[in-house]
Amino acid sequence: MNQATIVVQAEWDGEARVWVATSDDVDGLAVEADTLEELEPKVTAALCDLIELNGIDSDLPEIPVHITATQVSKLPNPCL
Repeated sequence: MNQATIVVQAEWDGEARVWVATSDDVDGLAVEADTLEELEPKVTAALCDLIELNGIDSDLPEIPVHITATQVSKLPNPCL
């Protein structure tokens, strides 16, 4: 693994009403959960499997995982 951290993007899917996590750093990560609290353990479990499946090797004792959450809210135009 070339980088010292894994960056995960968590985005709110308003239609499905779930948080969806993906990452450009680890191929194949696509995890969803109802809350951010439920998402984190699913992300770490999936990453453990994907790191092994993708043959990613690291000499670090721990790999930091940064989960960044984004949620877009909309205001009706009369509020402006």
